Amino acid sequence: MTLPIDEALPRLAQTLAENARAVLVAPPGAGKTTRVPLALLECGWRGDGKIVVLEPRRLAARAAAERMSSLAGDRLGETVGLKVRMQSLSGPKTRIEVVTEGVFARMILDDPSLEGVAAVLFDEFHERSLDADLGLALALDAQAALRPDLRLLVMSATLDGARVSRLMQDAPVVESQGRAFPVETVHLGRDPRERIEEAGFRAIRRALAEQPGSLLVFLPGQAEILRLAGKLEESLNDPSVEICPLYGSMERAAQDRAIRPAPEGRRKIVLATSIAETSITIDGVRVVIDCGLVRAPRFEPDLGLTRLETLRVSRAAADQRRGRAGRTQPGVCYRLWEEAATGALPAFAQPEILAADLSGLLLDLAAWGARDPNELLWLDPPPAPACAEGRALLQELGALDADGAITPRGKAMRRLPLPPRLARMALQAESFGQGEKACELAVVLTERGLGGDSPDLGERLERFLRENSPRAKDGRRLAHGWKHGLRDAARELGDRRGERTLSPGALVALAFPDRVARGRGKPGDFLMANGRAASLEPHLPLAKATMLGVAEIAGRAGASRIVAAAELEEAEFEALFGAEILTRDETRFDPASGSLRRREARRFGALTLAERNLAVEPTLESARILARGAAAFGIDRLNWSKAQRQLRERVAFLRQAFTGAFAGEDNPWPDLSEAALAKNPEEWLAPFLLGRQKLDEIDGENFDAALSALIPWDLARRLEAEAPTHFVTPAGSRIALDYGAAEGPVLAARVQEFYGLSTHPCLAGGRVPLTLHLLSPAHRPIQITRDLPGFWRGSWAAVKAEMKGRYPRHLWPDDPAGAAPTTRAKPRGT
Repeated sequence: MTLPIDEALPRLAQTLAENARAVLVAPPGAGKTTRVPLALLECGWRGDGKIVVLEPRRLAARAAAERMSSLAGDRLGETVGLKVRMQSLSGPKTRIEVVTEGVFARMILDDPSLEGVAAVLFDEFHERSLDADLGLALALDAQAALRPDLRLLVMSATLDGARVSRLMQDAPVVESQGRAFPVETVHLGRDPRERIEEAGFRAIRRALAEQPGSLLVFLPGQAEILRLAGKLEESLNDPSVEICPLYGSMERAAQDRAIRPAPEGRRKIVLATSIAETSITIDGVRVVIDCGLVRAPRFEPDLGLTRLETLRVSRAAADQRRGRAGRTQPGVCYRLWEEAATGALPAFAQPEILAADLSGLLLDLAAWGARDPNELLWLDPPPAPACAEGRALLQELGALDADGAITPRGKAMRRLPLPPRLARMALQAESFGQGEKACELAVVLTERGLGGDSPDLGERLERFLRENSPRAKDGRRLAHGWKHGLRDAARELGDRRGERTLSPGALVALAFPDRVARGRGKPGDFLMANGRAASLEPHLPLAKATMLGVAEIAGRAGASRIVAAAELEEAEFEALFGAEILTRDETRFDPASGSLRRREARRFGALTLAERNLAVEPTLESARILARGAAAFGIDRLNWSKAQRQLRERVAFLRQAFTGAFAGEDNPWPDLSEAALAKNPEEWLAPFLLGRQKLDEIDGENFDAALSALIPWDLARRLEAEAPTHFVTPAGSRIALDYGAAEGPVLAARVQEFYGLSTHPCLAGGRVPLTLHLLSPAHRPIQITRDLPGFWRGSWAAVKAEMKGRYPRHLWPDDPAGAAPTTRAKPRGT
């Protein structure tokens, strides 16, 4: 059968004969995955070397290898071989080897010259997995330094070919137009409050009624697939319709059943994750139902924590999914979102390298000899924050030294095809004689679905060891194989701590000590050592555990859900992590009681393991803590006396007056405002709080001493002269000045007390006039002035006339500046 890619094969062969690097862009369904490797077998430059084909997933790798074997006319493992985790079928006759991207990364790290390999083909590179980016970076480096004859071909359906070409030093781009049948798009929309499987169920019912052929339904993950499959099995009751889940952790036989064509006269409903977007063709599908969501890992560098998040698909992925309906005939795509929302989708999915834990990549690069990732070529360079976090983790694990070079422990960890944390766990477990158990747990953690999907890893491990499925048997063989490499690595390191039985929870804690969790009183409510909260369904037995070793969480930071964990006994935790548990004598300020509290606390990260109350000691540090508490409570809410508040206001007045008069010069007057005092309470207040334990014990004596220390002796003398507390009127009354008024210092007194005063009273060495509130005999304001002589000369006459009629018993002279001041009414008879 002729495929669209066939017309481009001669051009591609010629391009690779003339160039060591090339890019092939061909749409989905063109046939590039199976046709290109077989066509390149005939090229003279290949010699006797293998063609290695990289696929993003095991399912895609297996499907491609089986299809090419069929086209080659022999069995898988002969001309066409397969190497994926838990399965290897290759022999001396193998000339095309299909591998997953992760397998290739280890392959080139173990043999940088790629001896016996003529070409490396990166299929479906647009998915931009971390392993694919690493593999291409290493292959480009190896080609430049060791293998100039090695051919590198990047193949993709939806890819910016020009950008990849530039990365590969302007490698030529070969394009194939492909062929696709028309696909009608129907937007059904969805209420965001509705569960995705409910909306999917309605769409399936509609599609079955309106359209012939098989259905491919895209859902975020396994949980939604299983719920929808159960609902369909209960409701359809149609023997001609076969329901086929499809996700990565399924048994191979179940995956094969999902991608095989439906028998004659029957139709199938394939419920799939994004695993079905590319690389594989499911024959007979002419209807696609797309929920528009995908589940992806997201790494938080500040916590060193990866969580699974449900995200909207990109427009490129939506187009890929839609195209699945038009592979072999015209089709229909039902989308569970409004048409207008398509424009808001991101153009492309974020490359994994920009959102992943980079510790494994950095360890691989260190083994390659590249301490800085920027020494290699990347389509998107690894982000600096994630690199810093990954490097810090590797140094904490002992895998890298302070200069970023790989250590013997790091080399030992790399002998296991595991993420660094799990490799470290296995090495530590082996030192206790528990290496094989750790390897078995690592298989359960890295192979989704083995042992079931319970959040309880102890339960899943037991089931995994009992299961007789082919996948479980392959998993146990894989763990057994790791055990041999682990034993050799541990022997080289000389680690041996004696025999100790380790529970699954303890093993998880060795890998993820920052995720050791402790219950917070309510079943299912936990706090992890990294400070984040996480939860379990309260009805689960594991929800009642005191401590957990948490391996995986999902959801956003505010609502993290524990996906995989195991119970951890406190005694076992203490035995393993006793040296890292800190006992701290902590004195803190309790805002509720306004007092100091002292406790002895045993802590592991953010977890408080035990604590007891102690008596607060009268130390300078406790005084500083109380001072900080006072600042947090509010400086102006403390027990200042009226005189002390006025003192602060007087200093504030002089500080402002100095600034206005001597702009640009250093102001000698201290800032005693609430904001300024709240900044450094440890300096000005704490030395005078020794022995105090409560806010209400801070009294006037403490503030007097503190203010005296803030106002030097020479300034205190000037303060009394330039901003006195009281003013003596010409009539002899001693009246307190108000320094807190908005218009400046205020003196309020009856107008008769100012008779005889021909100059206006001033403060701050005569620079600032006092604001006078002149009062009537009834103490009501009659004038506010900062120019008393002007008032006498001006509006006094009008004021006098009014006041004389209202208060005839008081003196209202024509010339108040020359009259005698008085505090009394006019004597009788005058």
